Amino acid sequence: PEWWSVFQDPELTSLEKRLASENLDVLQATEQLAVSRGQLLIAGAERFPDLAASGSYKRAQYSSKQLSRIVERIGQNAPEGMGALLSSQSANVSIPLLNQWQDGLQASWEVDLWGRVRRQYEAAKAYLTASMEERRGILIARQAELARDYMELRGLQEQLRITIANRDAATQMLKLSSARYKSGLVSELDVESARSQVESTNSSIPQFEQRIAMQINAINLLMGAPPGGLNAELTQTASIPLVPAAVPVGLPSELARRRPDIREADAELHAATAEVGQAEADFYPKVTIDAGFGFQSFSFRDLGFWSARTWNVGPSISLPIFQGGRLTGQLEMKKASQKTAALRYRKTVLKAWSEVDNALTAYEAEQKRNLSLKAQVAADQRSWQLAQEQYRHGMQSFLQVLDTERRLLSSQTQLADSTAVISDNLVRLYNALGGGWETTYPEGSKTTPKVTQHS
Repeated sequence: PEWWSVFQDPELTSLEKRLASENLDVLQATEQLAVSRGQLLIAGAERFPDLAASGSYKRAQYSSKQLSRIVERIGQNAPEGMGALLSSQSANVSIPLLNQWQDGLQASWEVDLWGRVRRQYEAAKAYLTASMEERRGILIARQAELARDYMELRGLQEQLRITIANRDAATQMLKLSSARYKSGLVSELDVESARSQVESTNSSIPQFEQRIAMQINAINLLMGAPPGGLNAELTQTASIPLVPAAVPVGLPSELARRRPDIREADAELHAATAEVGQAEADFYPKVTIDAGFGFQSFSFRDLGFWSARTWNVGPSISLPIFQGGRLTGQLEMKKASQKTAALRYRKTVLKAWSEVDNALTAYEAEQKRNLSLKAQVAADQRSWQLAQEQYRHGMQSFLQVLDTERRLLSSQTQLADSTAVISDNLVRLYNALGGGWETTYPEGSKTTPKVTQHS
């Protein structure tokens, strides 16, 4: 089960399951992952020989003068009779226009004596892992953001419901005070005070409606939908999702296996280390074995004859002697990048522990606050009921009724907000844990999780 299933909210579950295929940030990260896969294929290709086929045709005029000089030189070195003949005819030598046909295969393979190609592939593989973890981190962050926005939306809708209920109750008190005023039992002050309370409560309703609309738009954006795209399913009021009685949060020692940012930083450190090895290998000779086989002829019909074959095979060595400090600078740069990656990894781990500790502290503190608010709401509810009864019997002033009514509205609103904050804090805790401890990599751990309970 996914971590959001602990809230047992069908609408939230539906949104979360659709997020991965609809959120634009996640889709962009998915395409970037495809780029990293392509880079890995490019790096891996250097481990194998390059093989290419070629074919050519050209009509060429070669230098007759050069051939004449060659014939003359041969005549000078030939026996006397033959030499004189060649020398006398050398000036008459002429090469006609020729058709030249050629086809064949060429192969080239770098012998990875110093591990340059291997380290290059290792770095590309690590960067692919980093891209995978980056995408996973973006997905978890957007899932958590969606859940927090959803909790806030339901909290605002609950506060709006409470405000409307209090407005209706204040309206009833206005009717009561008006009736008592007409009977001469109270002064006009009570009527106007009751009317003021009704309008004061009523004035906060548009603010909640505005905040609810903005919150729905925030969810629309996360889901890749235009404004109003999800209004039909989100404007239907639902209760604030409640947290379970016991929450598994895992162990700190398991954190590095779950947090995508830690795993991403680890992969980047691995890649930086491999690039140092690659830069060191650039100082050594590069040995390449080249080979070729084909056919060459001045006539197309002779191209397939075995006697028209050509071939070559042999090694080539390239050794950097003077590069103007380029290789040294490149090595120093890669070493500095490796140290930076190591420091970034340490910082990421410390940040993760801090975020988990802060999330746990906030979650537990809000639970305690919520218990106090529940007790306060119960007391304010009873005080308001008593004040109403005493006012009806002429035993209490209307100012006392207004005071208890305001306190009740305030405490009820705070309780609704606190209930949403508890759920929000649990989402933040799951996010800090890398998306929930027991659902991310369940196959690799048999450790019993730490459990946080609340009343």
